[in-house]
Amino acid sequence: MQNLLSSSLLIKNLKITIYRNIILPLISYGCETWSLTLREECKLKVFDNRVLRRIFGPRRYEVTGEWMKLRNEEVIDLYSSPNIVQVIKSRRMRCTGDVVRRGEERRIQGFGWET
Repeated sequence: MQNLLSSSLLIKNLKITIYRNIILPLISYGCETWSLTLREECKLKVFDNRVLRRIFGPRRYEVTGEWMKLRNEEVIDLYSSPNIVQVIKSRRMRCTGDVVRRGEERRIQGFGWET
């Protein structure tokens, strides 16, 4: 997947689509049941930034003419969607809301819990 995201043959919009539709679901599978620690959140952010740097590639600074890798702030500015930690937290909140709305009289399937 690294070669695909670094390829100059694909346009950036296609790479972002691949990231959103293939990579993010793979990484966040089952995230509703995770207990995220700060260390895990940090590792997820590092992974997210690393993949996005591959997608957007290096930046050439006009003043010096050198190629430099993107800083975190630049990556966040280029990728307007929420980062992976925000996506996971929103999915967990949505799952919690679903569980609360079901009420105590209904059995919750898929999690192995019974009320």
